[in-house]
Amino acid sequence: MPNALAKLLTEKDVLIADGAMGSTLLQLGLPTGVSGESWNLDHPDLVGKVHLGFADAGSDILLTNTFSANRFHLTQCGLADRLRDLNMAGAAIVREIADKAGRPIVVAGSIGPLGGLLQPLGKRTVAEAEEAFLEQAEALKAGGVDVAWIETQLADNEMDAAIRAVGQAGLAYVATMSFDRAGRTMMGVRPEDAMRRIRTGPSKPLAFGANCGAGPAQMLDSILGLVRGAEGEVAVVAKSNCGLPVVGKDMRTSYSGTPAIMADYACLARDAGARIIGGCCGTTALHVAAMVVALSGCPKGAPPSYEEIERRLGPVRMTVKTAQPAS
Repeated sequence: MPNALAKLLTEKDVLIADGAMGSTLLQLGLPTGVSGESWNLDHPDLVGKVHLGFADAGSDILLTNTFSANRFHLTQCGLADRLRDLNMAGAAIVREIADKAGRPIVVAGSIGPLGGLLQPLGKRTVAEAEEAFLEQAEALKAGGVDVAWIETQLADNEMDAAIRAVGQAGLAYVATMSFDRAGRTMMGVRPEDAMRRIRTGPSKPLAFGANCGAGPAQMLDSILGLVRGAEGEVAVVAKSNCGLPVVGKDMRTSYSGTPAIMADYACLARDAGARIIGGCCGTTALHVAAMVVALSGCPKGAPPSYEEIERRLGPVRMTVKTAQPAS
């Protein structure tokens, strides 16, 4: 039986992913400092409300509320004994919504970074990381996910550990890295190099791309680099933050991106070559709905130039641009 995401990629030119879970839960009353994953068991109705909002907005892919549901993060929160239940519940919430949607929706098991660097730069071993990723992946699979979604990775060795773990769990996977304003991850990995490495590795993903970062303009730069590295062999993911973060007087963080900005970003990301497009921090169902409308009404164009990106989305704010597209 073909994987649900692989099947949908053959049926549609562009798939719409969802938006932000954490910042949306904060709007719904999640106290600062409380693990959002705890609400999978404590407030599943509110978590489901967020997922349903994205589904109603038109998302084809919904990520589970399990980004930090690994042993290291949950131990810090005093929730380590609930690890399997939190992951299974997070998957089950989305599974129920997807099964009732009346159209194909992919349930993607969110697996974020563990926090801290692996050896030789940090204390945690690669084996410890792989064990942590495996127990999370197995719980997500038991909860009913269609695919593992390894996201916001910064280092090759940690991403490789996650990929091996989801493979052991028997899950196909998507992976994304987070690239900063200098066009690299925190560990210095460039988009095109990351894609070439993953494309030629022992376990090819269903899709690979970028999430989070500094905002839509910078995301477009990353996508252009990823597409160069993909050489048409791997579907590219774009999941940008909703503009840039703004800290208010109440010390709460909001994001500068309007629905119109995210709609422009979605069309440009598609033109740049992304096959899966969504939002990250600050992206609400209203933003996703605007992206869906824009993509349905805007014919596909040529890859955008940097001048066009900066005219429509603002400065790329790069030290070095990854790759100027051909004219």
